[in-house]
Amino acid sequence: MFSKILIANRGEIACRVMETAQRMGVTCVAVYSDVDATAKHVAMADEAVQIGGAAPAESYLRGDVIIEAALDSGAQAIHPGYGFLSENPDFVDLVEAAGLTFIGPSADAIRKMGLKDAAKVLMEQAGVPVVPGYHGDNQDPGHLAGQADAIGYPVLIKAVAGGGGKGMRLVERPEEFSEALDSARGEARTAFGNDAVLVEKFVSKPRHIEVQVFGDGTHAVHLFERDCSLQRRHQKVIEEAPAPGMTPEMRDAMGQAGVRAAEAIGYKGAGTVEFIVDASDGLRPDRFWFMEMNTRLQVEHPVTEAITGIDLVAWQLRVASGEALSLRQADLSITGHAFEARLYAEDVPKGFLPATGTLTHLSFPDGCRADSGVRAGDTISPWYDPMIAKVVVHGPTRAVALARLDRALRGTQVGGTVTNLGFLGALTCHAGFAAGDVDTGLIARNLDQLVSAAEPEPRHVVAAAMRALDLIEPRDDTGFTLWAPLHRAVHLSWQGEPIAADVQVEGQDHQLWQIGPDQVRAARHQGQWRIAGQVMPETALSGSTVTVFDAYGLAFENCDPLDRDASGGGDTNVIEAPMPGLVKAVFATPGQQVREGDRLAVLEAMKMEHALLAARDGVVAEVLSSEGAQVEAGAALVRLQEE
Repeated sequence: MFSKILIANRGEIACRVMETAQRMGVTCVAVYSDVDATAKHVAMADEAVQIGGAAPAESYLRGDVIIEAALDSGAQAIHPGYGFLSENPDFVDLVEAAGLTFIGPSADAIRKMGLKDAAKVLMEQAGVPVVPGYHGDNQDPGHLAGQADAIGYPVLIKAVAGGGGKGMRLVERPEEFSEALDSARGEARTAFGNDAVLVEKFVSKPRHIEVQVFGDGTHAVHLFERDCSLQRRHQKVIEEAPAPGMTPEMRDAMGQAGVRAAEAIGYKGAGTVEFIVDASDGLRPDRFWFMEMNTRLQVEHPVTEAITGIDLVAWQLRVASGEALSLRQADLSITGHAFEARLYAEDVPKGFLPATGTLTHLSFPDGCRADSGVRAGDTISPWYDPMIAKVVVHGPTRAVALARLDRALRGTQVGGTVTNLGFLGALTCHAGFAAGDVDTGLIARNLDQLVSAAEPEPRHVVAAAMRALDLIEPRDDTGFTLWAPLHRAVHLSWQGEPIAADVQVEGQDHQLWQIGPDQVRAARHQGQWRIAGQVMPETALSGSTVTVFDAYGLAFENCDPLDRDASGGGDTNVIEAPMPGLVKAVFATPGQQVREGDRLAVLEAMKMEHALLAARDGVVAEVLSSEGAQVEAGAALVRLQEE
C-alpha cells in the first residue's frame, strides 16, 4: 500500500478520496488554485501545494505542474478523482514516465474508450450489444443522412468526442437532418475540437442504466447497476441503486456485458459501463445497448457503496498498489436501496442558471450521507462546478429509502445562495418517480410542475420578521411599555415584492403579528416558539437576508423603507452578464439589426456556456466587451439603440 498519494482534484471528490485514504493510514497531498487556498479539501489534507490561477487551464489541468508537486512532496501515486485530468491518457503516460502510479486504468484502456465510435466497434467485437447506428469514418453529410434513413427515424446525432449533452441533437424527420447536423458539428467543434459525429437509433422510452465494474487488469467483477434516468439536458439529477423493476435475468445479462467490456480492454480500477434501455415494454434482456464507458470513478458511486457495503476508493488504492481483487462475483450482493440527489447552487426558475454566492449557512440532517466540498463561509466560485453536496440515503426498500431522501432534503439547510433543493424535493414527491416509472424524459415532461416556486405562508413571514427584529431570544427591552404593549414594524421583501409586518409584543413569550390581512400569533412554551400553532422553523440572518429553513429554504430581504430603487423595471436596451464568467464569443456588431431572441454573445461560467439573447428587436448601438474578457455579474456586454 502507498504511504503518500496526491489528489489531482478539488471539491467533494478530493475530500471523498481523502476520507478513505487517511482512514487507511495514507498521507494525502492536496493541490489548489489561487481561489481555493482556503477550500475544504485543502484544510483536510496533510499537505497542500499551490499550482496556479483560478481558471482550470491554469491549475487543475496543468498535468506537468501536478506531477512536479507529487514528486516534490514525495507522493508515490496520483488519484485523479473525476473530471479534469481523470480520463486524459496523455496525463497517465506522463505520470508513469515520472515513476509514479496512476490510480486508475491504463492510458491504453482510456484511449480505447475515449472515442464513442471506436469504443462501440470494440464492444461489438467483445459481444456487448450496441445501439443500431452508424459509427464509421465517412462524415459526408449525404452519407450520414442516408445512414439515418436506413436506421429509421427518430435518430440521435452525437459528437464522437462528446459528453454532457454537447454536440448532441435529436432528429425526428428527414428534412430536419441537415440543419441538426450542422448545429451538432458546430457545438462539438467548439467544445471538443473535433466535429466528427455518429448517428444512432433514438429510443422512445429510454432509461439510463449503468453498471459499476471493477478490474485488476486481468479479471473484473460488476457491483450491480445504477439507474440514472432522472436527467435534465443529459445531466443526471437523482441516481438510485438498484434500478427499479430490474429482473434477475436482465441484471445478470447487463452485469456480464459490463464485465466483458472491462476485460476486453484489460481494465484496472473502477469504471462504469453505461447502457441505454428501451423500457417501453418493461425491462427485457434483449432491450439494452452499450452507450459508453467512463474510465474513472463516477459522481454517483456512493449509491453503489451503500447497497454493496464496498468502499470503492479503498478498492482503487489496493488494486493500484498491486493487489488483486479481493472478492469474486459470487461474493457480492445487494442489500436494500439507495438514492443520491445532487444539490447545486443554481437558480431553477431562471432556467437552472448556475449561481454564485457565499454560503452563510450549511447543514445536513442526521440519517443521510452528505458528500460536500464546501462549508459554511465558503464561496461558490464561478470558476468551477456549482455543486454544493451529494445527499445520499439508504433504506431496506425503495419506498423507505425514498421517504428518507424526502426527509433529508427537507432537513437540508442552505443560506447565501439559491439552490435546486426545492426542485429535488418536488422530484421525490412525483407520483411517477415514486412508483418507479422513470425514463430520461420524465423531468422535461413535468418541468412546469417540478419548478413551481414555493410561496411563503404568513407564519414564514413572521419567522423572518422575528429574526430581523431580534425577537426570538428573551430580552428585557421586548416587553411592555409603561402604558401599552410594544409595537414594532419591519419591512421585508420576497422576490422583490414588499411585505409589511407589524408586531404587538405582549411579553417575552407572546407576540401578535399583522401580516397584511392576516393576524398571526407567536407563543413560546418551554423554550420553543410556535407560530400559528406550528413549530417555528429555524432561521438565519446574514447581512440583510433572512433565510427561513422551511419549504426547502425561503430567503427574505430586510428592507430600509426609505431606500428606493431608482432604476425601476429592467432595461431592455442593455444585455448584461447574469453571473461572473468568460466572454466566449461575441456575435453583435455596431449598427447590426437584431430580432428578439437573437444570440448576441456567449458567456462561459461554471463549466457551462450561456447564450445571451436580445430582449427585443432593435439595432446594436455599442459592443461593450470582447471575446476572452473576464466579466463580473451585471457587466454590460451589448447595448441597443434607444427605441
